Amino acid sequence: MPVHRSTLQFLRQLEKNNNREWFQSNRKAYETARVNVLEVIAAVLDGMSAFDPGLAAVEPASTLFRINRDVRFSNDKSPYKTNFGAVLSSGGKKSPQAGYYLHLEAGSNSIAGGGVWMPDKDRLAAIRQEIDYNLKEFESILEAKNFKKYFGELSDEKLKTRPKGYAADHPGLEHLKQKSYVAFRGFSEAELQDKKFEKEVVRTMEALLPLNEFLNRAMD
Repeated sequence: MPVHRSTLQFLRQLEKNNNREWFQSNRKAYETARVNVLEVIAAVLDGMSAFDPGLAAVEPASTLFRINRDVRFSNDKSPYKTNFGAVLSSGGKKSPQAGYYLHLEAGSNSIAGGGVWMPDKDRLAAIRQEIDYNLKEFESILEAKNFKKYFGELSDEKLKTRPKGYAADHPGLEHLKQKSYVAFRGFSEAELQDKKFEKEVVRTMEALLPLNEFLNRAMD
């Protein structure tokens, strides 16, 4: 299931004309693009349910973020996002648990992946404790063939100093310094438009499964 050329074209035009008048004049193009994205998400969820059965009952529309931006606290007052973003999780978009994220955008900014982004203090402490107790297991997840193939490594959002309670010579210190435990891979427009795009997303998400299971176990 590909992302249609017309969907990417709509997003490209929205980036150039990010105002309510243009959007209302092109609402039909938006609705067509949204239907296409929901079809892609449905195909991805169907494939992912083979290794994460909880996703089988998730409605595609419930995963998708609104295209309207919240501009209350932003200097950028552009009213619309120029992407379609979706959280694929049995707990819903606002779940604090580890999940999967799909971001579709014109150009070379589309990504797939997931994990836990900026967990609160207690959940972050629980994850660090789990890594401390099971460092070899955690490192084996990051060194797994498919994780390396699709993601390379965790996104590098780290503390500048060691977290409180851990020694400076801790063997897993670099992992413990992470502020988020997320991993992503990028997609080109050509890859988005490939008829087997959703299968590649499913393979990508499956490579993330061991990390998400580790993180969720830590936070339970």
